[in-house]
Amino acid sequence: MNKFKTYFPLTDTYTYLNTAASGLLSKPVLEFRRQHDLDFFHLGGLFKERQGEYLAAVREKVGHLFSCAPNRVALVPNFSYGFNNLLEGIPTSKRVLLLEEDYPSVNWPFVSNDFSINYVSIDEHLEDRIADAFAKAQPDIFAFSVIQYISGIKIDLSFIKALKTKYPETLFFADGTQYFGTELFDFDDSGIDVIGGSTYKWMNAGYGNAFFLFKSDIAHKVAPKTTSFSAFQAEYKPQEGDFIGRFEPGHQDTLNYGSLGAAIDLINTIGMPVISNQINAMSLLAKEAFGERKLIDKGILNRKQHASIYSLESDASLVDRLRQEGIICVERGGRVRVSFHYFNTPEDLERLLSHI
Repeated sequence: MNKFKTYFPLTDTYTYLNTAASGLLSKPVLEFRRQHDLDFFHLGGLFKERQGEYLAAVREKVGHLFSCAPNRVALVPNFSYGFNNLLEGIPTSKRVLLLEEDYPSVNWPFVSNDFSINYVSIDEHLEDRIADAFAKAQPDIFAFSVIQYISGIKIDLSFIKALKTKYPETLFFADGTQYFGTELFDFDDSGIDVIGGSTYKWMNAGYGNAFFLFKSDIAHKVAPKTTSFSAFQAEYKPQEGDFIGRFEPGHQDTLNYGSLGAAIDLINTIGMPVISNQINAMSLLAKEAFGERKLIDKGILNRKQHASIYSLESDASLVDRLRQEGIICVERGGRVRVSFHYFNTPEDLERLLSHI
């Protein structure tokens, strides 16, 4: 019995292999949400008077977990909101490099605003293809998901760091929605200029909360148009028109962002290295089992790095059959996508295999 299952009672009823679509709500986060609304119920506006310090504490937790100064952390309701706001501050004349069939929330804002775009195909040679694209025509912006939402292909972040060193004038924008909460990540030591992510997946923080991390010089290169007044500026947004404030106009939701803070508390209680080791162990077991049964592409088997998301060769109707057996996964791209979090066990994998 995986001791982490006790945090997620749903796993007593289902074999949950669907974190890549929606993470579970943990007991500690649920308890936080109950207490939060009780406090609001009893205190009303007195409770909300603490909003500034309340959100500052969440910002500090995010910054500490991902090695980014709190004054460079923006709390936003979801990745798409923050990313579209970011791109509003960039001239559409900029040349952009994207990955083919990357998550729509990454690619669509560039496409819909008529940026000049080149694409790189996603396969086992992803990093080589990106390097070739840079050599042929250095882009002004390279935007990508750290982990691909369908295939689970994970870009080599050491490659990204080296590429940024070679091409320092290119802005590197990343989506970490399928990445945050799976391993230690030192943003300030990365080659990424801006990274954001919704946290309802691998961080198990529920919906309505996300964050963006910014390198210190990005405010001089991007000019978001959103106005930034808030009655609760607090210490990290000291002035009207502040860069971070442009991502956080108006009143922020202490319930949703507080849920993110509670989810980070649980991550810290367990330990990110422990979480990462458990996820990696499950991913390796799954990769070997799926490879033996020829359920995944050879290119995936040849990759040195891969996330714990797998797209299986099978009739998409298998998803319904698995759900009838209490195994929760999803269809993506005409295939069956499964994903393994730290609460999953080898027994969960064996149960899946027994029904394929």
